[in-house]
Amino acid sequence: MDPLKKLQTDDQLSSLLTAWETLRLTHREIPAQAVTVLLYVASHNPCHKQAIEEDQNLTTASCSRMIDAISDGPGRKGVDTPGLGLVTKYSDPSNKRRQLVKLTPKGESLIRLIKQTIYG
Repeated sequence: MDPLKKLQTDDQLSSLLTAWETLRLTHREIPAQAVTVLLYVASHNPCHKQAIEEDQNLTTASCSRMIDAISDGPGRKGVDTPGLGLVTKYSDPSNKRRQLVKLTPKGESLIRLIKQTIYG
C-alpha cells in the first residue's frame, strides 16, 4: 500500500490553512461568506454595513444573516444558535438609518491570532 502523501510544499499556504483552521475553531461550520464579512470588518474597522454589501457584492439579506452569525447579538432570527460574538452592530450616530459594524474585543483577539499565524 502506498503511504499517504503529506509533504508540505508551500509554507505560505500552510500558514493560511492554519489561520483558516483557527477561524473554524470559533464555529465548526462557519460559512465562507461570514469569514469574508469578518475579514472585511477587521480591515475596515469600523465600517458601514452598506459598504460591506457593496464591496463584497452581498445582498442586504445575506449580509444581515452573516453579521448576525458572527455578532454579539442573539444570532439569526428563528435559529437557536447565538452569534459568535466577534462583531457588534450599532446605529451610526450621524445617520440613524445606517448601521456600523466593528470588532468586539473577542473579534480583535481572534484577528490578532490570525495575523500572527499568517505574518509571524
